[in-house]
Amino acid sequence: MDGLLDFSSDTFFMGEALRQARKAAARDEVPVGAVLVRNGEVIARAWNQVEMLRDATAHAEMLAITQAENALGDWRLSDCDLFVTKEPCPMCAGALVLARIRRVVFGCGDPKGGAAGGLLNLLQMPQLNHRCEITAGVREQECRELLQEFFRARRRGE
Repeated sequence: MDGLLDFSSDTFFMGEALRQARKAAARDEVPVGAVLVRNGEVIARAWNQVEMLRDATAHAEMLAITQAENALGDWRLSDCDLFVTKEPCPMCAGALVLARIRRVVFGCGDPKGGAAGGLLNLLQMPQLNHRCEITAGVREQECRELLQEFFRARRRGE
């Protein structure tokens, strides 16, 4: 492919992540969704479940990593790409590096807490033993609007 990204598949897989994010919103969780893709096939799907599981680590990315590791029988996910609706936080970015994720594709950035270039870039720190490719801004407006509407409703007390 001469280094060009297939944006049609990025757009499609981000749509799958958005579906997961909507599941989170329907359960009053912060609407972030993630899918892990290997060879063009979704091998894991997850949404934020922090409140439901009463677990601060139950972010969509973390749950998707665990699912994919179980599906493949290996913790190394070096031929997998993660699609997530919001820029990963430092915890999730650290886990993505540890799992050797090839590429992280996210919708909207998080300048206050994102670890894929927003606040900092853990995904590409030269000191670490692995670096993930990053593609930002895929279906950005849809991802951002979903989060904004969730927090607007929260502030209104809904």
